[in-house]
Amino acid sequence: MLFISGKYILAKGFRGLALFPFIFIKRDSLRQDKVFVNHERIHLQQQKELLLLPFLLWYGLEYLIKLLHYRNRREAYLNISFEREAYQNEKNLNYLSNQRKLWAFTKYL
Repeated sequence: MLFISGKYILAKGFRGLALFPFIFIKRDSLRQDKVFVNHERIHLQQQKELLLLPFLLWYGLEYLIKLLHYRNRREAYLNISFEREAYQNEKNLNYLSNQRKLWAFTKYL
């Protein structure tokens, strides 16, 4: 994992962003937050499975569909399949090494 940090690197309201192979973070202290790092590592795994460009296209399209459905940006974001998988499993620090199956995010569609 390669971290890139900076106060102005992300838009307001974002703490981190995974773009394979990097994790962009707002503050260096987030490197020590195991739950946060695990959440971003789940996204990196999703990106490895789909490859980065298809992942980004799928993520964006799913966000737009959810936005039309929920009419709320936060709700749309939280209901994207990639985010649902990451949030549901972020506290399970063994998820990536022991339990996650290939294309597991499809279970959250």
